[in-house]
Amino acid sequence: MKLIHTADWHLGQRFHGQSRHNEHHDFLNWLLETLDERQPDALLIAGDIFDVINPSMAAQSLLYDFLVSAHERQPQLTIVMIAGNHDSSTRIELPAPLLQRLNTHALGRILWHDSGRPDVDRLIVPLTDRQGVTRAWCMALPFLRPAEVTGRTHDGTRPDDEDVSETPGDHYVQGMVRVHDALFEAGLQKREPGQALIAMSHAHLHGASVSEHSERPIVIGGEESLSASLFPPDIAYVALGHLHKPQRVGSDHIRYSGSPLAMDFSETHYPHQVLEVTLEGEQVAEITSLLIPRSVAMHRVGPLPLEEVLETLASSDFVDDTQTDLPRDTWPWLDVRVMLDAPRVDLRPLIEHALKGKAVRLISITTRTSQPPSPDQVCESLDDLGPVDLFGRVWAREYGDAPPDEVIHDVQSLMQTLLDDETPEETP
Repeated sequence: MKLIHTADWHLGQRFHGQSRHNEHHDFLNWLLETLDERQPDALLIAGDIFDVINPSMAAQSLLYDFLVSAHERQPQLTIVMIAGNHDSSTRIELPAPLLQRLNTHALGRILWHDSGRPDVDRLIVPLTDRQGVTRAWCMALPFLRPAEVTGRTHDGTRPDDEDVSETPGDHYVQGMVRVHDALFEAGLQKREPGQALIAMSHAHLHGASVSEHSERPIVIGGEESLSASLFPPDIAYVALGHLHKPQRVGSDHIRYSGSPLAMDFSETHYPHQVLEVTLEGEQVAEITSLLIPRSVAMHRVGPLPLEEVLETLASSDFVDDTQTDLPRDTWPWLDVRVMLDAPRVDLRPLIEHALKGKAVRLISITTRTSQPPSPDQVCESLDDLGPVDLFGRVWAREYGDAPPDEVIHDVQSLMQTLLDDETPEETP
């Protein structure tokens, strides 16, 4: 049996305000051709299918056109997709009855029995070969928002206040572990000899490498990572989503496929891929990386002094924009980083002049001083500080000291509540 594992498509992403529709379209066309060539039995999509909870119609069309095309070309292909933290769980599950006609299982959220225990049976999908024989079971766990799992005990009930740990991250990890354990227990009960168990989850595993700017924290405070030991040895393969860099965690069979596109310039230094997993009986026989061609190049110049930046740009080998018939949306993206001794109001005109006549899209200019500033000169972005850090600085300015730990915990809890309430229809 053969599987294809992919994740973190982020359809509809706006890259510094610019559309990447054509890049995603090219990726999905490549994936369709790859499915034709490799003839897998199942396609696993491990979350963050869309970039935002309310994706554009164009982004949704990309997904549904792909699913229809994949089914038309390979009717026997089983597709299992889960919601990630960027997705709306309701939006992912809403067309599920229709998608089942395309042999596609769309799982957006976890449901709970009246007893308080999670309904894990609906999250276990049989994976069949071309003869219709079940060769594996996919235990597919969509992203769980902290409000769904925090504070539940092993029997699914809410604990007494004195039993609850103090930080939002602890609550979340404990809840995630309990749901994973319940799912794996149910999967083990369904499996028959010779069938493989596959786990799919959208989560942050402890020790995994995080991209510089791209992955959104799951829990305010950042203490959301799970241990790879969460997955029992009976599981043949773990298909993960959330982190954009392809990597294995703890063991060769626990994998992040990574994102198909570089979501930021910090993600251009490694290849992007999908993973082909070959199973023999209950075990993995082979894992193969299938590299995704980059349809639009991404270039970064600097950080260098302004004179060197201008010289580099002027001598660059970008195609002459008058000598190419390539559409503008296929031109490379360009990020320019400049080291300055003092602010320059003419910086952008100088850079644009150096690029005149070149088929490239200048998308970002950032500056930094050649000498480190003194502490009282440091100017930080609000995005870099984050809400809890910003609160701490305001408190210190007002009261002359850092806020107490219990105040920080209260702020983290409040921020987590606000984060959970961003999608009110998903509150259990």
